[in-house]
Formats: sequence, C-alpha cells, structure tokens
Amino acid sequence: MEFKATYRFADMSARKIRPFATLVRGRVADEALEILRFYPNKSARLLEQVIKSAQGNAEHRGARDVDDLMVVESRVDGGPIVKRIMPRARGTAYPIKRRYAHIHITLSDLEESAEE
Repeated sequence: MEFKATYRFADMSARKIRPFATLVRGRVADEALEILRFYPNKSARLLEQVIKSAQGNAEHRGARDVDDLMVVESRVDGGPIVKRIMPRARGTAYPIKRRYAHIHITLSDLEESAEE
C-alpha cells in the first residue's frame, strides 16, 4: 500500500530541493531521515518534514510495519512565482522572482516494491 504526503508552496525554489529528493529516492524511510539529518541545508529540513508526515499517514492508516517503509517517489515540482520589481538607478527596474515549490513523497511497503 502507498502512503503519500505533500508539502505545497514550500518557501524555496524547486531547483535547490531536487538534489536532496534524488538522494533519498529508493531508500528506506528511516535511512533517508538519517541521511537528511546531517545536512545543514533548509531543503533537507523541508524534505524531513514531508517524510515524517508520510510516516505519520502510514501509521494512521494502519500500516503493518512503519519501519519497513521505502521512499518510492520523491518529486519536487515548481510552484507559483511571485513577481515584483526592485527600483534601480536612472529609472530602471530589476525583476525579483520569488519561487515556490511543491514536494511530493510516496512511501510503500518493502514487500510490495520487491514484487514489482
């Protein structure tokens, strides 16, 4: 059975989070949390939150063994962009793009992923 968690409108660009998402994809959820714990980046903290939420969803929905869940899907999509301008010299303006991201994590049992 698959257990999903989503963090929408994460306050960071998707480009900064994607390397950490590829790092945890295909690993056991506890191992992924252990790996992310030792990175000082904000994106690692955001992914940790989503993985813990997916584990909580699995526990709530009655997963047999929460310790054996595997990160099947870790996807980071680009969210909306807030566009503003910064006034500069001689009447010009520079654009400011505030980027957001959507983080999707899917956990699955080890037995089911081994059968496929």
